[in-house]
Amino acid sequence: MRTLHLTLYRRWFDEIAAGTKREEYRAMTPHWIDRLDGPAYDVAEFRNGYSAAAPSMRVEIIGLRRHVKIEGVDCYAIQLGRILEIKNYSGPKE
Repeated sequence: MRTLHLTLYRRWFDEIAAGTKREEYRAMTPHWIDRLDGPAYDVAEFRNGYSAAAPSMRVEIIGLRRHVKIEGVDCYAIQLGRILEIKNYSGPKE
């Protein structure tokens, strides 16, 4: 199983955890082209921060679309499936 590790701002982490954000976007830069144009990933592991106790979740990846235009920028759209696991998360911060 291949895991894609991604760090997110809290707003996007909350939306994915709530099931309202079903795609995550990354600009088609040389860094992301190297990572995403190889073998397919099965799972995305999202973290909200860098500490050992940061909220994290594992989410199934069901697809990857290329050349999606977001505000005029070519992006990858990582299509998300079901949430497999959430750790150190008590819900959205107000």
